[in-house]
Amino acid sequence: MPRATPLDLATLDAVGVSAKLAAYYVTAGWLQRLGQGVYAFPNEDLDPQAAMKYLQTRITGLHVGGKSALALQGVRHNLGAAELVLWGDVRASLPDWFTKRFPARYVAAQLFHWPNPALEAKTLITPPGAVAGLHVSVPERALLEMLYDVGTHQGVEEARNLFDGLRNLRKDVLGKLLACCTSVKTVRLFLTWARETQLVDVDALLKSHALPVGSDKRWMSRMKDGSMLVLKPHG
Repeated sequence: MPRATPLDLATLDAVGVSAKLAAYYVTAGWLQRLGQGVYAFPNEDLDPQAAMKYLQTRITGLHVGGKSALALQGVRHNLGAAELVLWGDVRASLPDWFTKRFPARYVAAQLFHWPNPALEAKTLITPPGAVAGLHVSVPERALLEMLYDVGTHQGVEEARNLFDGLRNLRKDVLGKLLACCTSVKTVRLFLTWARETQLVDVDALLKSHALPVGSDKRWMSRMKDGSMLVLKPHG
């Protein structure tokens, strides 16, 4: 059996361990009960990626997103322990056994209106070195997920530092994701910072893709720290 990973009743049953037998193994000290119907080997530290992969089987669309996805692909600002950012397609709560071991936040916002399922699937990968089968946003999608969080759960300064550290983003993927993005703030913030940093040719991007920038008026919002974020339609 795999070590350092959650084991559900279906997995245990496949090797002949019934729910009743699993309960006995807990009392005997051969299994540790994590939560309702979830177990692990005792005296082992769970692997966070293995635990996240397990959650993929429980929460529709769950994947590592935002700055956590960027960090797994080598783009990070703060090297210390950070809160995991997980995204999914449905409203859900991360189980206590997971959040007690790994500080994490779950986001269920419908950030993209997918024109076809193929684009959604192509923007989730398993980066080199990650647990096989773990779903992680590609850098272009992770960037937009992070920008969506700016001003609420994501600080502006850290987001800008991470933005400045990005290189070699795929322009076609960015254009397609921006075109189906449902958040005007996210699109405008990307265009503003991309124009300032010359990450991409913003004018060319606007010509090749119909981006949802909203009206011609400025977009304004007060951030969590009290500051104002003001964004023009085209960056």
